[in-house]
Amino acid sequence: MNGLIDGIEENARVLGELRELVAGLDADRYATTGGLPIASGPGGHVRHILDAYDCLLRGVSTGRVDFTARERDARTATDPSFAARRIDLTIRGLRGLGCPATSPLLVRAEDTAGGAWCASSVGRELQALVSHTIHHLALVAIVLRLRGVEPGAAFGVAPSTLAHWRKAS
Repeated sequence: MNGLIDGIEENARVLGELRELVAGLDADRYATTGGLPIASGPGGHVRHILDAYDCLLRGVSTGRVDFTARERDARTATDPSFAARRIDLTIRGLRGLGCPATSPLLVRAEDTAGGAWCASSVGRELQALVSHTIHHLALVAIVLRLRGVEPGAAFGVAPSTLAHWRKAS
């Protein structure tokens, strides 16, 4: 497979796992922390994840991806059905990318001091997004476990860690 297809399918796989989880949550478990001393429930993390993908999908056509320009759609953070549909749209958008993985991009990260733009590529940004997504899924898994919901042992775990676990067992 080529780098773009590999990157797209890895992102689609992780987003598919997220979609399956989101579709099985009620609105309360999805949108709130249930009184835990943390700022964001699962829905807030899902919104953040999808906003980042939207930035990439919007920016590929212009060659400029601005992660500081996230839309922060509140409904995604509170409505699991809406979020599941948005995940589906994101996967379709990724699979519709029609450019080489090496296509150059200028990227402004949300934590870039001074708003600097840095050189990147579509393939590199797909790698970054899957890592970013997995790390947020790890946070979602913690919140859910603290609220009595088990998302699965592999949910929010990096592929390299899963491979290490398989080797060690």
